[in-house]
Amino acid sequence: MADLSVKIAGVEFKNPVIMASGAYGNGECYTDLYPISELGGISCKGMTIEPKMGNIPPRIAETPSGILNSVGLQNIGVRGFVDYYLDGLKEDGKGTVIIANVAGATLEDYIAAAEVLENSSVDMIELNISCPNVKAGGATWGVTCEGAAAVTKAVRATTKKPLIVKLTPNVTSIADIAKAVEAEGADSISVINTLLGMRIDIRNRRPILHNNVGGLSGPAIFPVAVRCVWQCFNAVKIPIIGMGGISTWEDTVEMMLAGASAIQMGTAIFTDPYAPLKVTEGLAKYMDDNGIKSLSEIVGQVKPW
Repeated sequence: MADLSVKIAGVEFKNPVIMASGAYGNGECYTDLYPISELGGISCKGMTIEPKMGNIPPRIAETPSGILNSVGLQNIGVRGFVDYYLDGLKEDGKGTVIIANVAGATLEDYIAAAEVLENSSVDMIELNISCPNVKAGGATWGVTCEGAAAVTKAVRATTKKPLIVKLTPNVTSIADIAKAVEAEGADSISVINTLLGMRIDIRNRRPILHNNVGGLSGPAIFPVAVRCVWQCFNAVKIPIIGMGGISTWEDTVEMMLAGASAIQMGTAIFTDPYAPLKVTEGLAKYMDDNGIKSLSEIVGQVKPW
């Protein structure tokens, strides 16, 4: 039998399939379908230190091979997550790694959230740095090496929890951003967050999203994600969690060949909530058919021309 377990920053995952932040909520919508203990990990709904209502609708728009979202980090706050969701997740997801995804508008926001989570039972923290830095005129934290490094350094000094930094692809060189967060103590990076996109209603000549623009996810961005993972793999030593349009076990193998040690799935579960289980089943057969004993054997093994 194939060994599907992987290790990220010293944390053992029973399999490499992690549910991406936002798409899976906090697991509450899927427990009637299958035990969440079947999953390698769950990156919970992105949370801020204080509750947020999110953006004004409409905030979801369909696109060819994907969706645009501008939900705006609607959440009950870090303390609400710890009080209302965390114990249930740990109980229902025995052996499943629980990752807290954190966002903020200031360094103080990130630090405060990390302080709360440091004393909780979450297994890892994932930093969403695709948020506007209000003290820098609204520029996104993750689009500069300086901004990405500053958030990573601040949170690293606040918590001993294994730290994942989620990188945005809306940059000139994602490899440089990866090196910047590695230098400031990131234990892993997750690559990539959504691409910035826009749709327009040709009848009323208005953007479909009330926020005008939103994050593009789904199969449409998969080739971009593979490229970004490959570039980061060749730039840093820390493990990479690949994401962006993964729908099948074949996508997962491709992402791992590019350099990912594990993967996250999101948009795929909107059309097939059982997609994560199909990925683990397909991976196990692929490994058995090809004599692969450990997934680490294929990580980064693409052979460029």
